[in-house]
Amino acid sequence: EKGVVYLGRIPHGFYEKEMRGYFSQFGDISRLRLSRNKKTGRSKHYGFIEFESADVAEIVAETMNNYLLFEHMLQCKVIPAEKVHESLFAGADKVYKPFNTELRNRQIHNKKKTPEELEQKCKALKKAEQKLRKEIKEAGIDYDFPSFA
Repeated sequence: EKGVVYLGRIPHGFYEKEMRGYFSQFGDISRLRLSRNKKTGRSKHYGFIEFESADVAEIVAETMNNYLLFEHMLQCKVIPAEKVHESLFAGADKVYKPFNTELRNRQIHNKKKTPEELEQKCKALKKAEQKLRKEIKEAGIDYDFPSFA
């Protein structure tokens, strides 16, 4: 039977590769997941390790709980098998690449506009221009400027 260990307060620089290297001294690791921020890809400082044996997981939790690592007190707890969610290790053992929102926004901004979108934009510009001309006239200023659209 496999055992799952929760790791909390994981320090900066102690990522998947380092975790796998360090915790493999206790026993075989079947899956490892470090929680990361979807936007930036940075660590959220907690993760989960699934060991091939539940006994190994117990030993790891007992040994590594409150272990001082890079000036951080590592928190380790065994998660009971019935509490382990089936999608807990979804995306485990994959290198996380954050989503490029800048590229998506650039593509949305630069996409070709349909004739309906262009017409709607033109109407909005004309409406804004009429409002501006009205405000200038109400302020008592005699000023004329070229049309926006």
